[in-house]
Amino acid sequence: MTPFTPADTAFVLIDHQVGTMQLIRNIDMAHAGRMALALAKAARIMNLPVVLTSSQEDRIQGPLMPVLAEILPEAFAGRVRREGIVNAWKDEAFRAAVLATGRRNLVMAGVTTDVCLVFPSIDAVEEGFRVQAVMDASGSPFELSEDMSRRRMQDAGVVLTATNTIIAEMAQNWSTANGSELIRLLFTDVLPPVTPHAA
Repeated sequence: MTPFTPADTAFVLIDHQVGTMQLIRNIDMAHAGRMALALAKAARIMNLPVVLTSSQEDRIQGPLMPVLAEILPEAFAGRVRREGIVNAWKDEAFRAAVLATGRRNLVMAGVTTDVCLVFPSIDAVEEGFRVQAVMDASGSPFELSEDMSRRRMQDAGVVLTATNTIIAEMAQNWSTANGSELIRLLFTDVLPPVTPHAA
């Protein structure tokens, strides 16, 4: 698989809402939230197009994580607010927003994996996009539904990845200006703290 690069990639964050996040049980919910925010910060560093979407913010799902508004103010203001369509790809405004990026490589994360991420990621692949799904910025209520969704995505051609892996793939070279910012992001927001070795 040809690596994704900042020149040909858009990030898509689906339904990282304060209520929906509470449904994550297969991994630590707070960790999934941190990874989603790290993706947003990485997109800002690389000046990537980002599509944000939410579903029924005025109901139990709640608003998108408020910090997203600080990290990506324009994407947050322009987020696609779906009125209940489960598969975001079937929402005309969402699909139009993705197409408007002009990018054919999509890095997607969604909450929950087993409802919010599985369907649009597969539909995007079927429409000719290359999709990587970031699994530690996504999560499900049950191990079984998470596992089945991962298998279904892989069978359809979605590539599964993790936050540190996709950031490294996009960075390409740590010695560049963006690469330096991205590796700093990894060590501050993504990776476990490094304990200095005693002299």
